[in-house]
Amino acid sequence: MKKIVVSGIRPTGNLHLGNYFGALRNFIRMQDEYNCYFFIADYHSLTTHPHPDHLRQNVKQILASYIACGMDPEKVAIYAQSDLPETAELYMFFNMNVYLGELMRCTSFKEKAKQYWDQLKQELMEDMAASDNPGELKPEKESNKVHVSAGLLTYPTLMAADILIHKADFVPVGKDQEQHLEMTRTFAHRFNRIYGVDYFGQPQAFNFGSNLVKIPGLDGSGKMGKSESGNNAIFLTDDDATIRKKIMRATTDSGPVEMNQQKPEVIANLFQLVKVLCSEDTYKSFDEAYNNCTIRYGDLKKQLAEDTIKFVAPFRERIQEILADDAYLEKVRRAGAEKARESASKTVREVRNIIGF
Repeated sequence: MKKIVVSGIRPTGNLHLGNYFGALRNFIRMQDEYNCYFFIADYHSLTTHPHPDHLRQNVKQILASYIACGMDPEKVAIYAQSDLPETAELYMFFNMNVYLGELMRCTSFKEKAKQYWDQLKQELMEDMAASDNPGELKPEKESNKVHVSAGLLTYPTLMAADILIHKADFVPVGKDQEQHLEMTRTFAHRFNRIYGVDYFGQPQAFNFGSNLVKIPGLDGSGKMGKSESGNNAIFLTDDDATIRKKIMRATTDSGPVEMNQQKPEVIANLFQLVKVLCSEDTYKSFDEAYNNCTIRYGDLKKQLAEDTIKFVAPFRERIQEILADDAYLEKVRRAGAEKARESASKTVREVRNIIGF
C-alpha cells in the first residue's frame, strides 16, 4: 500500500523559481510513488485578509501552475482547502484539546504578536507625550496597522487538521514549518491519549536529501520569495523583458580583488542561480573568471537572463493556456475535491464516533 503524502501552498500570488525547485519539482517526482494530496490553502490565506476577487484568482493561478509544472490530476488529488469542509470540523475538534500556552509559544505567532505590542507601545508613548492629560488616555486603544487574529494563533491547529485529515505519513516542509509539524504530532498523540485509541499516526517530514535545492533571491540574501516590489523573485509567469530587467538589477559587488578569494554571500547566491539555470560549462567559465579576477558581472547577468528566459517560457505559456480554460480547471478542482473528500469524510466520521457523537 502506498504511503500518504500531504502538502499545501497558500494562494498568495504567482509561483516563482524558488517554489518550483524547492518543492514542485519534487512533488512531481513523488506522484508515481506515493498517494498524494496537494491542496491550495485558501483558508490559511484569510489571516492576511485577501480581497474575494484576488482570492478566487489566486486559487486558479496556483491550480494552473501546479498542472503546468507537471502535476498529473489523474495521479494526485489537487484541491482547494475550502472545498473540504471536513477540514474545518477536524480543526474545531483539535482546538478543544490544544493548549493556549503551546500556541502562544509558536514562533510565527510570537513574531507577529511582538510586532503588535511594540507598535501599540509606541503609539501609547506618542499619545502620552502629546497629551496634556495622560490620565485620559484609553489603554484599550488598538493599533490600526498590525493585528493578531485568533486564526493566526490557531494556525498550527488548522495545519494539523490538513495533515491528519488524510492520516499522512509524510509532509514535505521547509525549515520554517518544522515546528508546526512537531505540533501536529503532539496534537495527534494527545488525541490518541485522551480517547484511549491508536488512531492518528506520527507524520514525518519528507527528506528530499540531495534533491532539495534552495533558490536565493535576487536581492543578494536569503531565499527567493515574494516582496512588495516583486523584484526579489523570478515568477513562472514573468515575460522575457521582466526577467531581463530583474536579473540585470540583481545585487552584486565591485568584484574580486585577489585570486581565488571566497565569494561573498551576494555573489555566491548569484552563482547558485547560474548553477541551477545555466549549463555546467557556463558555470565553470564564470567561476574561473571570478577566481582569476576577470569576471564581468554584466556578461554573467546577460547569460543568466537568457537561460532563465528559456527555462521559464514553456511554463508561462502552459499556465496561460490552462488559465484560459475555466471548464478544465473546474473539472480538475472538482475531481480533486471528490478524491480528497473520500479520505477526509472517513476520517471525520471515525473521529466523531471516537469522541462520542
